[in-house]
Amino acid sequence: MDLEKRPAAPPAEQAAQHPAAPAPQFAPRQPPAQAEGCLVVAIRLPVRIVALVVVVPVRLVWDALVVAGRFLLDTALRPVGRALAWLGRTLVLLPLGALWTYVLAPLGRGLAAAGLFLGKCLFVWPWVGLWRYVVVPVGLGLGWLLHLLLVVPAVALYRYVLTPVGHAIAWVARGIGAGGKALGRGVRWLLRMLFVVPAVALYRYVLTPVGHAIAWVARGIGAGLMWLGAGIVWLLRGIGFVVGTLLRWIFVVPAVAVWRWVLAPIGRGIAVVAREIGDALGHAWRVAGHVSRAVWRFFGQLLRWIFVSPARWVYRSVLTPAGHAVRDLVWRPAADAARAVGRATRQALATARQSVRQARADVRRALFGGARERTPVERVPQARREPDSGRGRTLDPGTTVLTKD
Repeated sequence: MDLEKRPAAPPAEQAAQHPAAPAPQFAPRQPPAQAEGCLVVAIRLPVRIVALVVVVPVRLVWDALVVAGRFLLDTALRPVGRALAWLGRTLVLLPLGALWTYVLAPLGRGLAAAGLFLGKCLFVWPWVGLWRYVVVPVGLGLGWLLHLLLVVPAVALYRYVLTPVGHAIAWVARGIGAGGKALGRGVRWLLRMLFVVPAVALYRYVLTPVGHAIAWVARGIGAGLMWLGAGIVWLLRGIGFVVGTLLRWIFVVPAVAVWRWVLAPIGRGIAVVAREIGDALGHAWRVAGHVSRAVWRFFGQLLRWIFVSPARWVYRSVLTPAGHAVRDLVWRPAADAARAVGRATRQALATARQSVRQARADVRRALFGGARERTPVERVPQARREPDSGRGRTLDPGTTVLTKD
């Protein structure tokens, strides 16, 4: 049992071992093999031994359970499931399908057709007749009446009364609008001279110079404040640099050192141990598979030697010759004798039936006399027959029944 990983053989050695194998055109790039330390090799052997000792019984039990489960599935569960499926299909699905196909579906279609016809008779056709023969004519009559009573007078009122009055009111409104427009122009000029012109002069010659002076003073104050803010920013940057440096040397550098020199080596060691444990479990599981196969094959061969081979020898060497002897010495002579008896019985019965039939014919002949001889029917000569023609059997225009011959 090889408990250590073997390094891959170099290409030249592989070619020497397999000279007939063609060299690959594009060989995949292999990652560089990592050198394993003595700690890894020292951990690997005991871990694999312990894993093999622990895993072999588990693998034996697992293989036994797998074989038992497959045997149970093939011999019990699957036939029972097929039988239950056949029973369910025969006792449930087929009767329900027949009930649905030949009873419920035709009954439902008949009820649907009857309900549809009844619904049309009760709801559709009466309302259609009411709408077509009552509502529509009444509506047309009411519409014509309302047109005569309302629309025609309203159109006449609009055309001959409201339109002339509206035109007169529009002419008066246009005159009033022209006067109001002239008055508005005068009021607008007066308001411009009283308010707009003084306001523009006040903004141009008073407020603008004052605003420029205030803006110049504000720019000076803003420049001073900007320089003051720049000084404060530089001061805060210096304080932040000092505080950051102190925090880095107090917290970050020790944490990095602990991670680099303590936690990372411990983690790599734990990773190596975990990887070796996983490889050992996989290797032990494969080795346990081979051991389990050998053990169960040995038990199978033992059972074959104890039960199957003796039973097969007894069947071939004892039961088969005994059966052949019974068949040749007992069953075949008995069958031949039975067939001969049956054949003789059938012949005797046939002879008896023939004798009874002959006696019955003799009694009938003695009581009622022999059968009359049949007189042969005289055939009509060929010349008396009708001529064979392709037409149907009809009479010529000049031929009658009496003059046919």
